[in-house]
Amino acid sequence: MIGYSTIGTKNLDKAVTFYDGLLALVGGKQLMALDRIKFYGTENGGAMLAVCIPANEGEQTCGNGQMIAIPGGSAEGAATLYKKAIELGASDAGEPGQRFPFFYGAYVYDLDGNKLCFYHMTPDT
Repeated sequence: MIGYSTIGTKNLDKAVTFYDGLLALVGGKQLMALDRIKFYGTENGGAMLAVCIPANEGEQTCGNGQMIAIPGGSAEGAATLYKKAIELGASDAGEPGQRFPFFYGAYVYDLDGNKLCFYHMTPDT
């Protein structure tokens, strides 16, 4: 259903370093790169995440309520993504933990303040 989501950055080089390191943990890598935008995905296709300098060359801002969710593959995988993001300079927005009986999640703000969720859907108990 989703082809790709795009988030803005103030510093593309720093964002690329952050997302290269982070998304490698889930098999993600740059699939396409242009001057102001980089697309991340996996070899087997599916939705992509793009990081870009805004097209209008205006100030990058974060949308209130906007968030990109990245599956961790397991609760441990979600926690590992969280720890890696913090190591790469992200700030905490919610430590890893069971949020609902069916949802394990962890939250960070990337280097530009974009909110990311690392999650795993758990069996309903």
